Amino acid sequence: MRSRLSTTARVTGVGALAVAIGATSIGVATSTSRDNTAAARQAIQGGSARNVILLIGDGMGDSEITIARNYQVGASGRLAMDKLPLTGAYTTYAVQQSDPTKPDYVTDSAASGTGWATGHKTYNGAISVLPNGKPVPTVLELAKKNGYRTGNVTTAELQDATPAVLVSHVVQRDCKGPQSMTKCPTNDLKNGGKGSIAEQLVNTRADVTFGGGKQYFDQTVQAGNYQGLSVWQQAQTQGYRLISDATGLAALPNNVKTPVLGAFAPNNMDLEWTGPTPTTAGTPSTTCQPNTARSSTQPHLSQMAGKALSILDRQSQGQRKGFFLQIEGASIDKQDHAANPCGQIGETVEFDKSVKLALDYQRKHPDTLIVVTADHGHTSQIVETGSTTTGVTATLHTHDDADMTISYATAPYGQSQQHTGTQVRIAAGGPQAANVLGVTNQTDLFGTVSRALRLR
Repeated sequence: MRSRLSTTARVTGVGALAVAIGATSIGVATSTSRDNTAAARQAIQGGSARNVILLIGDGMGDSEITIARNYQVGASGRLAMDKLPLTGAYTTYAVQQSDPTKPDYVTDSAASGTGWATGHKTYNGAISVLPNGKPVPTVLELAKKNGYRTGNVTTAELQDATPAVLVSHVVQRDCKGPQSMTKCPTNDLKNGGKGSIAEQLVNTRADVTFGGGKQYFDQTVQAGNYQGLSVWQQAQTQGYRLISDATGLAALPNNVKTPVLGAFAPNNMDLEWTGPTPTTAGTPSTTCQPNTARSSTQPHLSQMAGKALSILDRQSQGQRKGFFLQIEGASIDKQDHAANPCGQIGETVEFDKSVKLALDYQRKHPDTLIVVTADHGHTSQIVETGSTTTGVTATLHTHDDADMTISYATAPYGQSQQHTGTQVRIAAGGPQAANVLGVTNQTDLFGTVSRALRLR
């Protein structure tokens, strides 16, 4: 028997955006045949930006966006990320470590993140280093050096690839803590390197850092001035304000004077939604549910993003230079890997709430560049309901009062589904946003942000 929440319950229970962003419904006239020439001209701005907000949906390809849109606001509805005025696509390939002149067509998050963070292509697994292992400056490091406030927010471990590429340089992404350096001997503090991702994150001193990964901050520093302390204790010694739960986040004043580090989970943060497990025979049509097992001590991505925006805005008040902030919805990718459609959709919807927060901020601060994109494509596909696929499927009942079947077929169920090598959407609004138009390269985003902030 099909399980279905009422429309009202779905909006209330899982934070739907349909009402908030005025999505339309099937059956309502939705003609958009108006001439948008004037609006397009108005959206194209040159010059510089005072602030940049970069929002990364990890693994959020066009298929993942469409799945979330169909489910949450309907096929003719629009998510907040659909409302950015200028949209293009960018290529995501990495390069081969053994021969950097040749592409590696399917990137991981480390190589792709290095692309927009530094403007350089590298090999899968590399964190802001060239194929020869040489570190290259990141956009966050350059923004900080040029007098901007900086922030880094994620639902993943803060040592995971996407947040790590802004604040660290290691030859292998698994080198997350000082006791996890086997694959990065040249980067180990014991060998004269800059240390693990966690140690480098603390030393980079972004103004606001929120996410998971507390277990790596709890590892013990093996060499140098802080030997014998945990990385968490090192941060405290270096003047950080440390928080570890939603209550601490809510109580954090916007005018905080010291760097803030919030680590809200030992690993990745808990999921927003749960739902059916796909099978080779499919599933009955059902709806997603709030994740009742989600820890109440963990804030949501939109809460972390909102607090980061408030702090960076307050810290930069009265100054000519504003801030650079990266916000990642990390578990879109992780639940695509797990073939978990409701987990994937719930993370996309929560990420879209953060996009809406950014757009609301931009309306009051038009000198802000907003960019929304992904690091790579992923597995999930919408297929005909009732069709036979070589993978596993689950069927969900959507906002349109219709069934949508989602297929995962790049690996057997129980094994990790794979990234894809497709180009992905990049959308933007504000100064320099026109540089996302057409088909660009992932590394071009570094140039767009650097130009907007006039980084040297």
